Amino acid sequence: MEEKKLLLTSWNVNGIRAALSKNLNEFVETTNADIYCFQETKVQAGQVDYAPESYHCYWNYAEKKGYSGTAVFSKIEPLAVTYGLGIPEHDKEGRVLTLEFDSFFLVNVYTPNARRDLERLPYRCDWEECFRVYLNTLREKKGVIVCGDLNVAHQEIDLKYPDANRGNAGFTDEEREKLDLLLQSGFIDSFRYFHPGQTDAYSWWSYRAGARAKNIGWRIDYFLVSDEMKDAMVSASIRPEVLGSDHCPVVLEIKL
Repeated sequence: MEEKKLLLTSWNVNGIRAALSKNLNEFVETTNADIYCFQETKVQAGQVDYAPESYHCYWNYAEKKGYSGTAVFSKIEPLAVTYGLGIPEHDKEGRVLTLEFDSFFLVNVYTPNARRDLERLPYRCDWEECFRVYLNTLREKKGVIVCGDLNVAHQEIDLKYPDANRGNAGFTDEEREKLDLLLQSGFIDSFRYFHPGQTDAYSWWSYRAGARAKNIGWRIDYFLVSDEMKDAMVSASIRPEVLGSDHCPVVLEIKL
């Protein structure tokens, strides 16, 4: 019996309406993934009419207009869909969308940014603690795949200029430690699992000073896979050639 494989793609589109005016629809049609997870959709209900044929589409909207938000398009109809963490103070920004399937949970996340002056770092750290508890509670039932913009470069290899950015939002000790704790609790960074020493592999570039053309970037978009699903992983990759956002898609292939 031939094993079934699933192709999963995650992309911070930095405004799904803007992405649709560029190449998002073409990207979906040509890559034909089984599941797409989008972050920073920046829409409210009724503001966008986009539902690719053969996909079940789910949206988690932020209360604030033009801000945050997540969406998942899946060829496989989930058993259940959960919006948020179940914590009102953390669920106003549409940052978490969970789909339950037969053999795993898929959690699409857009982690809060600490902001340039780190004014939101305390909130971010509290959010991270709640998120880790949420994920490990799901793991008590079945395996978990987490994807999205985690807004942190984990190690020095994950950004072009670590020394110059140490202590800046996305590369503070606190944010990196939270990702350490999540991985230590039983999750695998799928890209590093398959490409442990690869340098210059980034998923986000500033719009300033031609950073993308020079590949001065950060790897802040991830697929994390819980330990019990390790053997299901087939491949993980980054698609820097795909334009349309300041982020590029990241991809995971698994077998069921």
